Amino acid sequence: MLKVKDIAKAIEDFAPLSLKEDWDNPGLQVGDREMEVTGVLLCLDVTEEILKEARKLDCNMIVSHHPLIFGGLKRLTGATPTERIVADALRYGIAIYSAHTNLDSAFEGVSYEMAHMLGMKECRPLERNASGNEKEGLGIVGDVSPTPKLEFLRKVRDTFEVKDLRYSAQTPGIMVRKVALCGGSGGSLIRAALKSGADVYLCGDLKYHDFTSYGSEILLADIGHFESELCSRKILSRAIRSAHPDCVIYFSECERSPICIMHNP
Repeated sequence: MLKVKDIAKAIEDFAPLSLKEDWDNPGLQVGDREMEVTGVLLCLDVTEEILKEARKLDCNMIVSHHPLIFGGLKRLTGATPTERIVADALRYGIAIYSAHTNLDSAFEGVSYEMAHMLGMKECRPLERNASGNEKEGLGIVGDVSPTPKLEFLRKVRDTFEVKDLRYSAQTPGIMVRKVALCGGSGGSLIRAALKSGADVYLCGDLKYHDFTSYGSEILLADIGHFESELCSRKILSRAIRSAHPDCVIYFSECERSPICIMHNP
């Protein structure tokens, strides 16, 4: 019978914890490593609704991209969603595991998956990490067939099912040939994207001043944090199934972006 430690090992063989950023907190968040696993529910964020979904599906392990616990808990009083999730997970015997920036930096991790979705070629990390592996690092840069700016942005919108694609208004009508991207919050990699010679840089959570500072030098597109990283579930599923083909795995069906958009008619 599979145990929590077996699922964790399968993920960490693909995305070692050594690849995580210093501020991050991936790994086993809640539960016993020796507990037998009845099923795994994959999600981007652990919410109270997803915990209920796991119980309904008889999954006693949740694997998320974003860690439930970042800075530690000082109390368990049920005053916050995180406290309630931890308490209920312990009460119902549900383990919670996350693979975050280690999954971002891994070869064939989040940014690689985004690149594959866009049909990018000759891909390499935008910012290599200290591992010494030239295939590991944050972000991706690669080539695409020459595509007019607006046509490329429409492809991005449709590929990632973006409801509200923000892009730099001051960027001229360029032909896109080289693309840089990063899943999640990637504003810190804009300079690396410029240095790479990319025509466009895609990520989530770009700030207003990112657009004003760099929009005339490179086409910037903010596709949304949730939309850019939802593909992490597919990566985690492949990592687990490659080691344990018979593992029962579900993708959360109740997961929704925490951001709603009110359009002005």
